[in-house]
Amino acid sequence: MKKFFAYFFSVIFLTTALFGGIWYFYRSYFDHSEQINSPIPDFLMLTKNNQVTLLDFWSPVVQQIQGDEGSLPDLTAQSVLMYDLTENKIIYEKDPNVRRPMASLTKIMTAVIALDTPKPDDRYMVTKADIVTGDAMGVSPGEVYTLQDLLYGLVLHSGNDAAETLASNYPGGRSAFIQAMNNKAKALGMVDTNYTNPSGLEGDGDQYTTTYDLLILTKYALEHYPLFAQVVSTGAYTIPADSDHKEIDLSNETNLVTSYPGVKGVKDGYTPEAGLCLVTYLDYDGQKIIGVILNSQDRRGEMKSLLDYSLKTVNITPPPYNPNE
Repeated sequence: MKKFFAYFFSVIFLTTALFGGIWYFYRSYFDHSEQINSPIPDFLMLTKNNQVTLLDFWSPVVQQIQGDEGSLPDLTAQSVLMYDLTENKIIYEKDPNVRRPMASLTKIMTAVIALDTPKPDDRYMVTKADIVTGDAMGVSPGEVYTLQDLLYGLVLHSGNDAAETLASNYPGGRSAFIQAMNNKAKALGMVDTNYTNPSGLEGDGDQYTTTYDLLILTKYALEHYPLFAQVVSTGAYTIPADSDHKEIDLSNETNLVTSYPGVKGVKDGYTPEAGLCLVTYLDYDGQKIIGVILNSQDRRGEMKSLLDYSLKTVNITPPPYNPNE
């Protein structure tokens, strides 16, 4: 019932926005008899949110594929959402609309904002302030990297230094970058998401999302940014040394890219507050599935079980793999 109302109100919202926009246009240009108060929410107005130029609402279909949930082991993950992009249906869900910390899953949006606004010269200078605690790709102050280099470091090593470097090189600086992250979330219809930094580190305020919102964001990123899809599906990458920086070797060992056939990324995350988190994209035997796990004690094992379950639900035999990898 909750899904029905969410879908119903999203339809009402979009219809109101459409007719409200027509009304606003008419009153703005043809009727100047009185002051105009737009019925459109501020976050959908270009003057209030520059990300609406890329407005792309997508709401997951709420019908659920029926499967034998008894075949799933007990899940420790507090929130789960498995979505079949091929069938456009939810395969499995557990508290998909509960707000939870997201740790480094934040970096999916960080990549999106960076890809939206690439620097014309493709030179990203690292500053001392960009070197923060936690996971790092290994950049040093004074070095200069390309956007592609930093995206590989952002995803494969979950580099907080890469995230901060991308943010500090944004027009208007770090605070403007974070504002763009939140504006983008609103423009995509992610109403239960809030960002306070580009890395996902704890301590900068209330940063949260839901598995539902992460599904929307992941689908958007994969479909709109070929470089993002390329980076997140990479198992290992070397940034060669040049006059601007040292050589850096990067590897992706968490997100099943090398251990579950058909997995094409996307991102893992962990903080003590958020627990083990994982967003995974599977493209196997003609079936495309996005899986999202928040606050798990065994994200790899549980995601493998959920992928197996998802494929079986649509009558596809899961691929053979080493369960210990």
